[in-house]
Amino acid sequence: MPYRLIKFAFSKQHPEAAFFRQPAQIRDSYDAVIIGGGGHGLAAAYYLARDHGITNVAVLERGYLGGGNTGRNTTIIRSNYLTPEGVAFYDASVKIWENLSQELDLNLFYSNRGHFTLAHTESAMRTMRWRAEVNKQMGVKSEVLGPDDIQQACPQIDLSCAGHAPILGALYHAPGSVARHDGVAWGYGRAASQMGVEIFQNTEVTGLDIRGGRIHGVQTNRGNIKTGKVLSAVAGFTPRITQMAGIRTPIVIHPLQACVTEPMKPWLNTILVSGSLHVYVSQSSRGELVMGAALDPYELHSTRSTLDFVEGLSSHILDMFPFLSGIKVVRQWAGMADMTPDFAPIMGRTPVAGFYLDAGWGTWGFKATPISGKTMAETMARDQEPELIDAFRLSRFREFELTGEKGAAAVGH
Repeated sequence: MPYRLIKFAFSKQHPEAAFFRQPAQIRDSYDAVIIGGGGHGLAAAYYLARDHGITNVAVLERGYLGGGNTGRNTTIIRSNYLTPEGVAFYDASVKIWENLSQELDLNLFYSNRGHFTLAHTESAMRTMRWRAEVNKQMGVKSEVLGPDDIQQACPQIDLSCAGHAPILGALYHAPGSVARHDGVAWGYGRAASQMGVEIFQNTEVTGLDIRGGRIHGVQTNRGNIKTGKVLSAVAGFTPRITQMAGIRTPIVIHPLQACVTEPMKPWLNTILVSGSLHVYVSQSSRGELVMGAALDPYELHSTRSTLDFVEGLSSHILDMFPFLSGIKVVRQWAGMADMTPDFAPIMGRTPVAGFYLDAGWGTWGFKATPISGKTMAETMARDQEPELIDAFRLSRFREFELTGEKGAAAVGH
């Protein structure tokens, strides 16, 4: 047993400071309130304090920190998107990820693996070439590789996929990485707390005080709060908050499931994604295979998991890796993916003055955590979206200026 754990076990007083400050009660007013204690909400609180000196901030989480989609994803980080706006945004996030462990003084197990998006048809290959060219024009490392290159990177793969969907090539994205998802929430939360942000768990928002087209406060199960700035960063719970605000969005909620296997010796050194088979897989630092599939094909506000999901996923994984037939799945889970029609997020101001929205992340929210927090903090501080997220504004749906990312986000990861 590590010495630090023994100290905790035999000490009546903790020998180390608590990870977060725990305020006794919620104060009557704050300069800003953030609804949602996941990665995005805690990152926004951190950057509000660090970059803009706004520390009188309350983060309200109905459950526990990181208990929503932040802790229910497969931790893939990449920037090989299809639109110039998407590539620029996620590339900015990747650049922050690379040094985030040092900045937050917490090992996030950030691991650069390389990311292969497999193509099984000629039409898929055309899309890979398209994405590669867009990425190169934006200065992002992506290239189209053939089957031999894939086999060299992953000798265990069956390129014929049991004859069902032979692999013709792949889009290879060298910056593709993975990280420790719960550590991201803890790291941002601790850093924000150290700068004065107050974090309240088990605190549910029950209403919003909106008068004259402006936000004036938040109602919770622990009392009311006066504030002129509110950020909603609650992923799959977004429709509940926007309904309180009287705001319509095109967001729909679909379950997104994933699972892990028992640990095994390291053998998969890269990230593999197949849009045709609807699977994606990587190996964690503990040796587990972390696997997921596409969205469940129905709208449902639930985090239950199903046998149908794990049976279908296992079948497709075995098409690529027949030798895994004896490996056990030890855990599965689901998150609530907040989907938009164009597969791009909704970020920035809303028709309610002082009320900001960070939503519509669907299956790609984890990788955006750092840059989402940074840009939303700037939006709240200046009451103006930075250019980097202008394409993700809510009004684009009314203006018919969609940001079509479906070609780069058709599989949940």
